[in-house]
Amino acid sequence: MDGLRDTNPDFFRKYEDIDDTEEFLHYMMLPLRQSFRVNTLKAGIDEVVERLSEEFELESVPWVREGFFVYGGEITNTPEFALGLIFMQEASSMIPAAVLDVEPGMLVLDMAASPGSKTTQMSAYMENRGCIIANDVKYPRINILISNIQKFGSVNVRVTMKDGRYFGRFRDTFDRVLLDAPCSNVGMIRKNYKYLRLWRQRDVEALSRLQKELIMAAYRALKPGGVLVYSTCTLDPEENEEVVDYLLSNTDANLEKIDLPLKSHEPVTEFRGKTYTDEVRKCLRIHPQDNNTEGFFVAKVVKDE
Repeated sequence: MDGLRDTNPDFFRKYEDIDDTEEFLHYMMLPLRQSFRVNTLKAGIDEVVERLSEEFELESVPWVREGFFVYGGEITNTPEFALGLIFMQEASSMIPAAVLDVEPGMLVLDMAASPGSKTTQMSAYMENRGCIIANDVKYPRINILISNIQKFGSVNVRVTMKDGRYFGRFRDTFDRVLLDAPCSNVGMIRKNYKYLRLWRQRDVEALSRLQKELIMAAYRALKPGGVLVYSTCTLDPEENEEVVDYLLSNTDANLEKIDLPLKSHEPVTEFRGKTYTDEVRKCLRIHPQDNNTEGFFVAKVVKDE
């Protein structure tokens, strides 16, 4: 642990103010367990589970019916993976699409879509009916997004390459908007220590400014009565509660409490001299030790009719 502290002392000094427990540090450094989601556009859950259980130990993800943890072997060497019957997706990252409440026939905006795990998850929930605008800002990320959309048989998706703030001009247009925002990726340190080496407070502050602009654009593009889900895979309050607080302070947005069968931490309402509205307590703040997953943050926003 001391070696890791030397990797980025500024990170550890800050995170003493966020979660100073030994359990948090222990889980942050544990390898991430693998999980996948059955692609119901191509196969039934039961038949895929029955086949894979012959080779692997599977455990249901409690908050997503088609999600499973997997133990033993290389599941990416199976025909199920090669044919797009399963999508390797971290269990906590299945939450945003699950709580967005998409339905067949809706018009949905996935504002920062690559690599397409949540896009294809929503497409399956929509039974390939309606339309998802899957957007990303960088050309290399568009390539992998298109590749996954094709592999997983999502035919109700149209891909765009725009800065997410562009969509703010489409006022009151989309039934649902997912903003899985670019972030400092602290939750992914369990997957790759490079995210620990790369973390910088100045980047957190720059990302927070960008995230505030993106969430304002996302909310403008949302229809009255629609749902916006904001999520990140980081735990810095500036990128989570502060962004949601900014939206609530500048619009008529309302938060809806997320009720799922999982453990979570109390959201942050005060941090380093800043105070956030008590409404942010309705958000979902997941630390790695809560469910043995990535760290994650999810907020569900509704727009009045």
